[in-house]
Amino acid sequence: MKYQDFLKAKSVIDAPTGLREIAEINPILFPYQRDIVRWALMRGRAAIFADCGMGKSFMQLEWARQVPGMVLILAPLSVAQQTADEGAKLGIHVNVAKTQADCVPGINITNYEKFHNFNPAEFTGVVLDESSIIKSTDGKTRNLMIESFQKTPFRLCCTATPSPNDFMEIGNHAEFLGVMSQVEMLSMFFVHDGGETQKWRLKGHAETEFWKWICSWGVMIRKPSDLGYSNDGFVLPPIEIFQHQVVASGATDGMLFKMEAQTLQERLQARRDTIGDRVKKAAEIANASAEKFLVWCNLNNESEELQDAIDGAVEVTGSDSDEKKCASMHDFIHGETRVLVSKPSICGFGVNLQCCHNIIFVGLSDSFEQYYQAVRRCYRFGQKHAVKVHIITADIEGAVVQNIKRKEKEAIEMAENMVEHMREISTEVIHSATERKKDTYKREVVESENYTAHLGDCVEVVSEIKDETVGYSIYSPPFASLYTYSNSDRDMGNCKDDEEFMNHYRFLVREIFRATKPGRLTSFHCMNLPTSKARDGVIGIRDFRGELIRMHIEEGWIFHSEVCIWKDPVTAMQRTKALGLLHKTIRKDSAMSRQGIPDYLVTMRKPGQNDAPLSNTHDEFPVSEWQKIASPVWMDINPSETLQHRSAREENDERHICPLQLEVIRRGLKLWSRKDDLVLSPFMGIGSEGYCALEMGRKFIGSELKASYFKQAVKNLRSASVGAPVLFEQVMEECDA
Repeated sequence: MKYQDFLKAKSVIDAPTGLREIAEINPILFPYQRDIVRWALMRGRAAIFADCGMGKSFMQLEWARQVPGMVLILAPLSVAQQTADEGAKLGIHVNVAKTQADCVPGINITNYEKFHNFNPAEFTGVVLDESSIIKSTDGKTRNLMIESFQKTPFRLCCTATPSPNDFMEIGNHAEFLGVMSQVEMLSMFFVHDGGETQKWRLKGHAETEFWKWICSWGVMIRKPSDLGYSNDGFVLPPIEIFQHQVVASGATDGMLFKMEAQTLQERLQARRDTIGDRVKKAAEIANASAEKFLVWCNLNNESEELQDAIDGAVEVTGSDSDEKKCASMHDFIHGETRVLVSKPSICGFGVNLQCCHNIIFVGLSDSFEQYYQAVRRCYRFGQKHAVKVHIITADIEGAVVQNIKRKEKEAIEMAENMVEHMREISTEVIHSATERKKDTYKREVVESENYTAHLGDCVEVVSEIKDETVGYSIYSPPFASLYTYSNSDRDMGNCKDDEEFMNHYRFLVREIFRATKPGRLTSFHCMNLPTSKARDGVIGIRDFRGELIRMHIEEGWIFHSEVCIWKDPVTAMQRTKALGLLHKTIRKDSAMSRQGIPDYLVTMRKPGQNDAPLSNTHDEFPVSEWQKIASPVWMDINPSETLQHRSAREENDERHICPLQLEVIRRGLKLWSRKDDLVLSPFMGIGSEGYCALEMGRKFIGSELKASYFKQAVKNLRSASVGAPVLFEQVMEECDA
């Protein structure tokens, strides 16, 4: 594979797999709906995150109409018939099916509850309406959907804007669409802070790439202007929130006085104790008007008492048959029922109830999502009247209303932030109906008589060096650690797995081999890598050093030598909190205890005759120094003797810069290079190898991809002629002072 092709293959942008030729989109659709449908058809596997009232039904139906073969739409209860009615407006026949035997060519729709009656292999396309149903990370429905349709060529998810802070929901959608597994997404873009394994944070350098990645398979829209279209006809009416607090009678059980609920259990008990008071208030509001009302509750007893207390109320319960639930919803939508009473978990998702603009909550749960969805059944684009929402709680329920308001405020802020992140990318993608990724790669060269510093891709830089001109190379290669230092595909650390890293690194090893003189050497500084339960499935150590050696041998190098560099295990324990280094592990189970992980300087030799032997006089290389260097373990390397690197670190860097210790570089240069040799460092970093090379009378060529490191490297190379480097240990001493 050519290097440029490899870089394209590394991109996390999901490639489209859909239709090349798309028929004319139904003219009834708004321009933004038309363009989203066209984009989704070209994608083949896509997600439409559109707020309530943005026309997800029209978009999914037009998408399904153009998909070749038989399509299955899965929808929440009571939404199937409503979707079929929407199809009639578009001139599209939608077959409501209960079993596979009922299916016909074209579009078929059923409820999620009946999915077990269908054979997924019979369909070329599937639509998940209200696809937030796959939100649960380990839910049975989630796993069933992913496994059942993993081979279906056309897949579409349609739901309201996902929670911006719920990355698991995004990961579930990506996994259903076959873009990337949730585990891969977390490993690639996110990192843990501290010991809370359920809390994930976007890596600093991953943020831009994360939103680009989502935009390659999903589009998010809360209003048409989010994608550059007119908002005409998409202005929501006013909404008024009325809070009613009933006063609970009597003392709290076991207390002399009424006590406000503090725990979830106490809050639930408070709701049970105040059902009569809250139902009475709801009946007062609903019976004082002849208008339609949608009444939401959370407890079965609430539902029963509300039906008895409110004139013309019909109760929809979980124990009702599917047919009865659908009939009750149909009667309410078409004006045959004035008041509908149910729980948000039963009727709060998917169905359009713009026929009503009065809502009563007879108490609230702590779920903002349920509250949001329940309000949005009525308060959505297309609603013609001001919406009135009455929230009835008891004085002893605690701060449940304030809690919901806080969550609502946070959700609005985060959703706006999410749309803002995606606006520019999504607009470009949707309007052009194709993905384009801007290349921000830059090249820069700073030269002097004795050194050349390149800002650029190390593979490309080394490929420009003439054959067999490098006398020695020394460097620290990265390892697969996504978005730790940059978001570039050219960053060798930005690899989704170890295989991709090795394939990327192999390009460099080949170029160094070509550029190195026969019989001369290359040294790489590395360590074996600890594995973790979360990332690798086991706690142990990966033989990274051995993998690099074997790969060099495969590319023609000879394994020449290696030295083990001692590192303080106490320092490593304090820095990493590794389980195997903690003293408490010895007390708990010393079978899990291990030694610290040392560094290695591994040296490989290019076959052939060295035409310029590296001869040294006794004065240049006394026996005492040779004996120290010849030791297979270097115990005397000062880990703090490095060039100053703090000024090169950027805000989004997830790890501190770890430049190679100067004494390690000096020993490699003294033993395996000669004056006036050209020394190479493909991962120049802040210029440590170059500084030592110039200090010791060699010439230097280096490359660095990250601009802030390159800038610091040039400063250090320029200071080499002065002979007074700024060392990290000096900076630390000044900080201590």
